[in-house]
Amino acid sequence: MLRPKDDAPLPGPAPAAEPLIALTGVDKTFGPVKALSGFTATVGRGEFVTVVGPSGCGKSTLFNIVAGLEEPDAGGALRFEGRSCHAAELLGRVSFMPQRDLLLPWRNVVDNAILALEIEGRPRREARAEALRMLPEFGLAGFEAQYPHQLSGGMRQRVALMRTFMFERDLMLLDEPFGALDALTRTMMQRWLLDVWQRHRRTILFITHDVDEAIFLGDRVLVMTARPGAVKLEQRIDLPRPRRPDLVTAPEFIRLKRTLLEAIEEESMKSFQTSQETAR
Repeated sequence: MLRPKDDAPLPGPAPAAEPLIALTGVDKTFGPVKALSGFTATVGRGEFVTVVGPSGCGKSTLFNIVAGLEEPDAGGALRFEGRSCHAAELLGRVSFMPQRDLLLPWRNVVDNAILALEIEGRPRREARAEALRMLPEFGLAGFEAQYPHQLSGGMRQRVALMRTFMFERDLMLLDEPFGALDALTRTMMQRWLLDVWQRHRRTILFITHDVDEAIFLGDRVLVMTARPGAVKLEQRIDLPRPRRPDLVTAPEFIRLKRTLLEAIEEESMKSFQTSQETAR
């Protein structure tokens, strides 16, 4: 069962210790296409790390490897919880929320939320009781019997995130979970996610195309190069927590945004030039 730790200090960047996950020199090739090349990064326990980059840079491939869905090419190294491993060994050891909520239309809110627990073999009655206790924290109290088609986009994402949190793993992978939401709902969901994260201390690796979102949420931002993807820039976000909505107008926030946008635009231009040359 998830147990909030309200009396603990707010989380910040992880101390200089063994990271929860480390990737060193990771490559991934699909036929003639090299998606990742020498990708190297770490994520510390309790960190919130965001990933940005130009379209097609390999962000989703990276997530598939960390989730155990894809095996990288030979030569790179993966370490998880202090020991070397193959990507396949990570399958089931991390919780993964893809871009779409993937709610099952014939299941109500509670039954969608407990899906991963059922697959793990948790008794259905026990899993449903735990989900019912968690509904208020995820802003879903009173919606337990609703079906996906009866929910707004933001509510559907809350159900999907609740399902991801209930699959209790130290590392959570969130692949653009708010990308399809309108601007106001997205802002509200960002603040809500930070509130939940600060209580539960999960480690989060979060893909986004939105630079403001990457800065507002993250302890660090990784900027990826154009394909084949590698880390172009690792930017620490030394902004106070809890993050306030007006932070986005602060001079330091604007400075960080300019730095990240310059790095992304440089890589986007490289990608465009490469595609133009290929088309000739």
